Amino acid sequence: MPRLHRAFALIVLLLLTQSAAAEKLRLVADAWPPFTDATLVNGGLATDIVSTALARAGYASDFEQVPWARALLGVGEGRYDVLVNAWYTDDRTKLGQFSGEYLLNRVRFLKRKDAPIEYNNLQQLHTYPIAVVRGYAYSSEFDDDVSLQKVPVHNFAMAVRMVAADRVKLTLEDEYVARYYLARESSKVRNAVEFLPKALSENSLHILVSLKNPQHEQIVAGFDREIAEMKADGSYERLMKQHGM
Repeated sequence: MPRLHRAFALIVLLLLTQSAAAEKLRLVADAWPPFTDATLVNGGLATDIVSTALARAGYASDFEQVPWARALLGVGEGRYDVLVNAWYTDDRTKLGQFSGEYLLNRVRFLKRKDAPIEYNNLQQLHTYPIAVVRGYAYSSEFDDDVSLQKVPVHNFAMAVRMVAADRVKLTLEDEYVARYYLARESSKVRNAVEFLPKALSENSLHILVSLKNPQHEQIVAGFDREIAEMKADGSYERLMKQHGM
């Protein structure tokens, strides 16, 4: 009998372990440092905030990094439960349920510190060459303004170096992304540039929980509740500081 009891206990434990593993939420995002990147601590700032809030709400999770189109498709098909880094669009509500805002993306211009450039509207910038990353969408107003002198480059690092060297007058990027890359530039580049005060655009960042997950409403409610609690108890701010923000 004792052997039977031990065997039965082992079977129950195995089933419970498999059940717990099956209940893990499958988080997904593309590479977008410092927000989401498998090479960064805890998958990046956004991944860390999201997985921490979900854990506090009672949900274990695993993170997978894939290209953006595959991540979005996977959420729609139910292969992934949670898209970590989603801006709101009406089309995406057909794929999943949005949480409340948990981060704010602010796209801002950068100039040389000694350049007397002011920005209140895009018309003021029509005379300045602006380095832009090929394929990026910044805002509909900026993207559609054909009077702007846009200089295509491969990435933000190249763009900001061109600003520091006075080869172009401006570039632009999400503030957190810009600060992440500036921290990895030489002091010569980093100390030569500064942000213009006014943001070009602001986009709230959300998780998108697949409608294929039958608990999507509970997951979103739990996440929103814990984000509010994290902001109240200081743990949200501590995570921001741990990621250099």
